[in-house]
Amino acid sequence: MQEKPNILWYCTDQQRYDTINALGSKYINTPKLNEFLKSSVGFTQAYVQSPVCTPSRASFLTGRYPASHHVNRNGNEEFPNHETLVTKIFADSGYRCGLVGKLHLAGAEKTREKRCNDGYSYYQWSHHPYPDIEGNLYTDWLANEKGQNVEELFNSITGSYGVGLPEELHQTTWCSEKAIDFITEKRSEPWLLSVNPFSPHPTFHPPGPYLDHYIPSEMPSPLFKESDIEKQKAFSNIDQQTVDAINPLDAIVSKKNNKELPKDLLASLPPQSYNPKLLKACYYAEIELVDKQFGRIIETLEETGQLDNTIIIFTSDHGELLGDHGLLFKGCRFFEALVHVPLIISWPKKWQKNRVSHALVESIDIAPTILEAAGIEIPYYIQGKSLYSLLEGTSDLQKHKDSVLCEYNDAMGQETTANKHQGSHGTMVFDGEYKSIVYSGEDIGEIYNLKNDPGEFDNLWDNEGIQDLKLRIIKKHLDKVMQASSAGIKRTKAY
Repeated sequence: MQEKPNILWYCTDQQRYDTINALGSKYINTPKLNEFLKSSVGFTQAYVQSPVCTPSRASFLTGRYPASHHVNRNGNEEFPNHETLVTKIFADSGYRCGLVGKLHLAGAEKTREKRCNDGYSYYQWSHHPYPDIEGNLYTDWLANEKGQNVEELFNSITGSYGVGLPEELHQTTWCSEKAIDFITEKRSEPWLLSVNPFSPHPTFHPPGPYLDHYIPSEMPSPLFKESDIEKQKAFSNIDQQTVDAINPLDAIVSKKNNKELPKDLLASLPPQSYNPKLLKACYYAEIELVDKQFGRIIETLEETGQLDNTIIIFTSDHGELLGDHGLLFKGCRFFEALVHVPLIISWPKKWQKNRVSHALVESIDIAPTILEAAGIEIPYYIQGKSLYSLLEGTSDLQKHKDSVLCEYNDAMGQETTANKHQGSHGTMVFDGEYKSIVYSGEDIGEIYNLKNDPGEFDNLWDNEGIQDLKLRIIKKHLDKVMQASSAGIKRTKAY
């Protein structure tokens, strides 16, 4: 009988696709991920099912689209009991399952989020680094094991970006510490560990030595044209943490850097005044710290003889606009920076190494992939499509899906959006060439040809002379959206 694989599922928060050095991002330092790619398959076209945390996480942990699991909002009261997490399936199949860091399947305001039947028997929960939630085990660790005055420590950090805590006190480091504790336990059963650091989610505050690796003036400018200012006005009624687009290269109008905002709003309301290249340097530095700390976990797997039979997944829940098109943070928008994420997968014992796939894949494809790898039956209700044959090399590594879908359904509360309009609904479908975006109840839409316009500057939606093309694109869009709705209860007999 074949030994079941262990599974390390490392998911960062708000990391956009173009942040891995070995996959073409020449400005960022990711030596550990570069090395990891040599034993892995890197997917260059991986898309999330929502541009906002909770619905995205609910999707990849259930293998289902938001239209079916209905966990559409950040801050929801609880995760519904009619949905089953893949971690629960693994736990019921004899795996010891652990969580380190963020879960965010339900709201967490002042107290720890309400748990569902998640299957985790090791639960090191930290929604975010800040000391404003009871039950944050990271801040408990700072106080009890590191002897820190937590309030004073975080009061020393100001604004939306800049130098943050030293590496040894950073939440990303704590995540590695707790992950290493878990994977070095003595046990006989296989394990699955979800490691979910808060980085590089705003605020952007890396340790000083990491920020020193980047010269802001040498950072690439955001994707921006002057025409973005006027174009984004059409979307002023759409939920977005940045409402008014500004020229990011002219954004340095003061040194306030949001220092006047309460700390609990800094992670959701972006600064109107900022240095875009310094901000990007801070973001890259946060990812470089993630790279090192992820590497520590890989090294521990190797030292303990577990690496060969451990499936390792590196990905993120969604991206970050980072000044592109004059916008920061996230919302009901579907630019590549926000919906396109890194995805690297390895199983040294079984799967292909040092390969790159340009196939269209979705975050919901992870759950059926690891179930198939573990020899666990994939439930009928899972909508993702397993990547197993691509990874194994028995099917074409460059072909998986005809299109990908991303949804936004009233995902953010008013306190986390800068406008007063609530309840936006939008869907995005991308087929590898054309990206179509429909906003429900709004007289606007978007179509981009990413082969000709990778920066998404030329919205074809209202262009004359493309009506036949537009109808074909919208037909494909509707087909994909309809396929995201579950057929419901399992059929036992056909009549």
